[in-house]
Amino acid sequence: MPEMTDMPTELVLLAWSVVLLLVHIGIQGFTATRERGSDWNAGPRDGSPKPLGVTAGRAERALANFKETYPAFIAAVVAVVVSGRDGTLSEIGVWLWFVGRIVYLPLYLKGVPMVRSLVYMVSILGILLVLLDLL
Repeated sequence: MPEMTDMPTELVLLAWSVVLLLVHIGIQGFTATRERGSDWNAGPRDGSPKPLGVTAGRAERALANFKETYPAFIAAVVAVVVSGRDGTLSEIGVWLWFVGRIVYLPLYLKGVPMVRSLVYMVSILGILLVLLDLL
């Protein structure tokens, strides 16, 4: 089995990004279940659910935000590695995206304005840097 160091950084962080996705899903599910109850979560969820409170609502929106940019990140990383064009910019880019997305989640859950938006823009810059190595 190849060592993780044998893989491009872009692919290592792509793998870790799946863990980050699962963290988002877990937090969203936990907070929604805490507010709506385990009967709702384990049931068929028919009808209109009880509105989410502040924290669960933020967790749901943070997950939705993650899912908006995640496909672009995946596509950019796969394309740059498969094409053999990965390099310094794409490596910096994946780190910016990954760290930005980690920092973004608690900022969103705590309701921190402005800084959260700046961190989001850092993650977008990361995707753009990957694309610069590709194009």
